[in-house]
Amino acid sequence: MRFIGLDVHRDFCEVAIAEGGDVRLAGRVRTEPAALELFAQSLGGDDEVALEATGNALGIARIIEPHVRRVVLANPKAIKGIARAGAKTDKIDARTLAKLLAGGFLPAVWLPDEQTRVLRRRISARAQLVRQRTRAKNQVHATLVRNLKGKPPVSDLFGARGRRWLAAQELPADEQETVAACLRQIEFLDREIGLLERMLAEQVLASAEMRRLLTLPGVNFVTAAALLAGDVHRFPTARQLVSYLGLDPRVTQSGSEPARHGRISKQGPGETRHVLVEAAWHAARTAGPLRAFHQRIAARRGGNIATVAVARKLAMIAWHMLSRGEDYAFARPSLTREKIRKLELATGAERQKGRRIGVWATREQHRLDRQLAAQAEIAYRRLVQDWQPAISKGTAAAPGRASCGPSNGQAARQETAPPPAL
Repeated sequence: MRFIGLDVHRDFCEVAIAEGGDVRLAGRVRTEPAALELFAQSLGGDDEVALEATGNALGIARIIEPHVRRVVLANPKAIKGIARAGAKTDKIDARTLAKLLAGGFLPAVWLPDEQTRVLRRRISARAQLVRQRTRAKNQVHATLVRNLKGKPPVSDLFGARGRRWLAAQELPADEQETVAACLRQIEFLDREIGLLERMLAEQVLASAEMRRLLTLPGVNFVTAAALLAGDVHRFPTARQLVSYLGLDPRVTQSGSEPARHGRISKQGPGETRHVLVEAAWHAARTAGPLRAFHQRIAARRGGNIATVAVARKLAMIAWHMLSRGEDYAFARPSLTREKIRKLELATGAERQKGRRIGVWATREQHRLDRQLAAQAEIAYRRLVQDWQPAISKGTAAAPGRASCGPSNGQAARQETAPPPAL
């Protein structure tokens, strides 16, 4: 068996081979499909190949993978922490990859399948387009501030009413050109984002697991697709999913000193972490246990930390839902139907006259939905109160609290769940 390290560049790959305890250089291979295919055919079926996870690494791995035993994409950040040499060249990097692979110390990253890769690419492309649109909108707002126009009288400056107000403003000729150019960019980006969202909506509607995630408060189809793009099932625990998403705190500990926790690590896919935080903002304003959880954390640590804590909680709940094949226990059925109906309309479903989006939900059903969410929020607050009794110094127990905690260290729970609203 041979262990082959490839130091990948845009035009070539430096090759090193570890065999029988020795490491030797084997020249360079052009980063072209024909040259890579010829190189892959020269390898044995029991060989293993390692290369860093760079921009073109996945394409190279797809060509080599059918001809060898295993292809490993290495984490570049982890390799820098393991191998610290005084000199850094392509040949040294290739030899380092081969030696780490042969010794079993190579920090590998997950290699997604083709369907997951397409989903990831669409989510990343949408995030880039949204950032470009935000920059164009900010430029319009900056133009208004420069010319002392004050705050617009509408909530959406780029809606129909906002554009009419914007067209009525008197601006210098160069500023008018800037605003017109930004509006053209926004219209173009809106169309491109709409096309990507339609493709994502089709994938969500076709996936039972993504539809299940829509039962979570604040989670829309983009958040559901971003979570599934990381293949939640490959994580044996919810904590590992949280660590992959970079929502876990950094830990510093040495000697007999206690561990110190800092800010979140922010490792892993930034787009997924971003949409989870957005979902947490909505969940913190929606009646239910997550809102009570946000308020409890915000009272001690502040609103920003509480929002990140809710995002972490959403990721953990999503892992348990998908692992058990269950919907969210405190879902609001009418809101879930609205989410699904909006996805159907985005994919070209026929609209119905006289209805905003075509969801059959009466006022009574919405009222029962809100009542169910309020009951769940009250039950969570009572659970926390019983789980953490407020005991004052020098007294047995605080008024209105039990003198001792629940038996066996378990938090108190309702014997029966509230009846379903619908």
